Amino acid sequence: MQNLDKAMTELNNIDCKNQGVTWLDEENNIDEVKFCEAYLQQYDLKCINGSFFSIDGFVSDGEIEKNIYNIIKNHVARNVSKKVKQLLEVLRFESYSEELPIQTDRIHVKNGTIFLNGMFSGKKEFCLNRLPIKYNPQSEQPKVWLAFLEELLEKEDIITLQEYMGYCLIPSTKGQKMMLLIGKGGEGKSRVGLVLRSILGNNMNTSSIQKVETNKFARADLECKLLMVDDDMKMEALPQTNYIKSIVTLEDKIDLERKSKQSVQGTLYVRFLCFGNGNLNSLYDRSYGFFRRQIVLTTKEKDKNRKDNPFLIEKLRTEREGIFLWCLEGLKRLLKNDYEFTISEKASQNLYHAMEDGNNIISFMKADNFVKLEPATMTTSKKLYGCYCHWCDENVEKPISAKSFISYLKQSEKEYNIQYSTNILSETGKKSRGFRGIYIKIRM
Repeated sequence: MQNLDKAMTELNNIDCKNQGVTWLDEENNIDEVKFCEAYLQQYDLKCINGSFFSIDGFVSDGEIEKNIYNIIKNHVARNVSKKVKQLLEVLRFESYSEELPIQTDRIHVKNGTIFLNGMFSGKKEFCLNRLPIKYNPQSEQPKVWLAFLEELLEKEDIITLQEYMGYCLIPSTKGQKMMLLIGKGGEGKSRVGLVLRSILGNNMNTSSIQKVETNKFARADLECKLLMVDDDMKMEALPQTNYIKSIVTLEDKIDLERKSKQSVQGTLYVRFLCFGNGNLNSLYDRSYGFFRRQIVLTTKEKDKNRKDNPFLIEKLRTEREGIFLWCLEGLKRLLKNDYEFTISEKASQNLYHAMEDGNNIISFMKADNFVKLEPATMTTSKKLYGCYCHWCDENVEKPISAKSFISYLKQSEKEYNIQYSTNILSETGKKSRGFRGIYIKIRM
């Protein structure tokens, strides 16, 4: 914001008496258009989809309003606040610009542009996301950070985290994944989010994954953001998952709505990183599509003899340039693998357990003392659902509705090698709906 401060000073120092202030008439009335023209001559701004951007990236309304106030406060005696907001709105029109191209082949940093082909240029260009960090290829290895990660995660999972943090440096959703970092508490996993804040700055939001799904205004706050961190993920199940699934894999525009404004079609490339004590579950969505979008990493048990360092984050922030290079290394590996993340066996098991935890039908289908998967057998939907409810009662589980139960089995025919049919003979000899390739072992 140094350029903005300089522009404000130059505009404010103009002597009105010698008619240097072209936007002020003899009666101290501000010509709004001339003011905005003079403002933009001193400081280059673009207004894209209602938000301001400078050569250094996103500029908040509050920053511009403060500068406008400092410029006009010596010339306007009444309704200053109203006039500031009026000038801000006129400035949106005066600085209007078409959308900038989304560039996934480069990273805009404080001292220039890093091209992912290995080149670096000290030249800056207008962009939607400029990171508040310098690129210094000579930065020392971040020893404190690496030691912290060794205590937090298994070695093979550190590689995955490195790739995901690198993934968050560019505006792309081609990885089609969100990351969950799960632990019992006290391991220090939230420090990862604080480190990313020091690297991404205001290109990162802190919010709630539940809010993104249920609050119609929350998604607009993620426009032009590289990452959203949920620092303390709630344990209650999501009432729906449509928006989260869409955003994670989004390759087109999405409806964005702001308060008191008409909704618009906008582009989101934000990624999600959630820290919590348990898995992310849904009340109704038990599909593989919901879970396949997740990378679930679990933290190591906290060493009972470990003494927590209250100044750890300060030490990590001093290594941020080295951590940035570490993230960049993960990004390059991810791109080399065509956006396929390195997933450990433990992480794969974590995802399976998350699916099983969020969908008790999976556990039921593994209960071979209740059901058996075998060719040339069959059972009706009614009997199968009754058996499932009996299993839930025996295992203190809450059964889902019959409709959801049957729907899940239909979607999972290939996985269980079963086939839905409307010609299953019931005990009374009538044709009923049911499944081939499965039968009930217990008496109902």
